[in-house]
Amino acid sequence: MQIDEVRALVARDMSVVNDLILERLRSQVTLVNRLGHYIIDSGGKRLRPLLVLLSARALGYAGPFHINLAAVIEFIHTATLLHDDVVDASELRRGQETANAVWGNEASVLVGDFLYTRAFQMMVEVGSLPVMDILAETTNVIAEGEVRQLLNCHDPEVTEARYLEVVEAKTAKLFEAGSRLGPVLAGAAPSAERAMATYGMRLGTAFQLVDDMLDYRSSPEETGKNIGDDLAEGKPTLPLIHAMRAGTPGQAALVRRAIEEGGREQIGPILEAIESTGALAYTLRVAREHADRAIAALEEIPDSPYKEALRALAEFSVRRTH
Repeated sequence: MQIDEVRALVARDMSVVNDLILERLRSQVTLVNRLGHYIIDSGGKRLRPLLVLLSARALGYAGPFHINLAAVIEFIHTATLLHDDVVDASELRRGQETANAVWGNEASVLVGDFLYTRAFQMMVEVGSLPVMDILAETTNVIAEGEVRQLLNCHDPEVTEARYLEVVEAKTAKLFEAGSRLGPVLAGAAPSAERAMATYGMRLGTAFQLVDDMLDYRSSPEETGKNIGDDLAEGKPTLPLIHAMRAGTPGQAALVRRAIEEGGREQIGPILEAIESTGALAYTLRVAREHADRAIAALEEIPDSPYKEALRALAEFSVRRTH
């Protein structure tokens, strides 16, 4: 199953989700409307709401609330993007200027807060304490992940384990939440919820690992980012960690210095170090291991086209080029 077929499977649901997102973005404050629409309409993959829809259908849910929660997940994700871009002083996302580059940091932070609070209004409307518990915990863990990443910046002593802790908290936790909500809505057995939580966590980890690999491989036209954006921000991602670990003393010193200082001044020699140490292949191999664990977790849920779509998403996470 290809990614277009996955999307086609829940296209009707996703259309309703998109309508709901636009409806609930409305505010009496004009800037909230403009900035919110700017980031929501900027070409995101909608993978996280897709997970909510697929997991609900895979577990046999036939009610309306998976639509609401798919929109909630997208609002939480969008809020984290707005805050991320401010913290990272990013100027480009998905091939266009970031909201903070257009409207300023203050507006981006405050509209991010609006999206968070709108998400919590909407989750309360679902009227499920387990749902609120999952999403409250998730947003808290994401915030911790943001702080951990901030502490890791410009620190060349970050280990692979510390790096993965940030990935799981900052990115994979929301994938986990989206995957858990389906079985919770469906009233599925605890074993199904645990399986889908594992699936989401491993999928999200694989997805972020590939993102970090593509930061050193893909062109700005493909990713909407400049090559070496993570390096410019002093982020010790897995390709750099592996290059320091497997490279010559000179290569390790070069990468360490670049992490400490930030910037792209040495991007050429650093790309050579990444290439010669097989750092991108290693990062992809680790991502593949996580994707395989996600696929294995699906054995706990009943066979259906939706289960096949979830499996296809795991494959997509490691085969994509942007």
